[in-house]
Amino acid sequence: MWGWFTRITKVADQRRTLGARGERAAVRHLRRNGYQILARNLRTKLGEIDVIARDRRDRCVVIVEVKTGRGDDPPPEAHVNHHKQRKITMLAKQLIKQHRLENQRVRFDVIAVVWREGDRQPRDLRHHEHAFEAVG
Repeated sequence: MWGWFTRITKVADQRRTLGARGERAAVRHLRRNGYQILARNLRTKLGEIDVIARDRRDRCVVIVEVKTGRGDDPPPEAHVNHHKQRKITMLAKQLIKQHRLENQRVRFDVIAVVWREGDRQPRDLRHHEHAFEAVG
């Protein structure tokens, strides 16, 4: 009778696990490339910011949205649509106000991670710097 619920729960757990693996891979990538990780999975009433980092080269705070998928059809970064960009922008504005970062330059990046079933490492990781401008 409850088989459908078990299947839905299992799929949700697999997505969360895949997303967490993708975020860990993204953080490793950022650190290897000289970024300082300021926060991960920062939750607010409006939602969650995956990664907040400081780009020492560009001297700015970077809001990073990580999207992980099993393949490239569609590519994971395609899920950062206009609606998602608006939500991330609202979260960033709240963060800036709350932590008094008005004098800091802020950049929005997207990291796409492709992770195939059974792979120990991501098949592909694409870092899109300046992926979008603040929306809304």
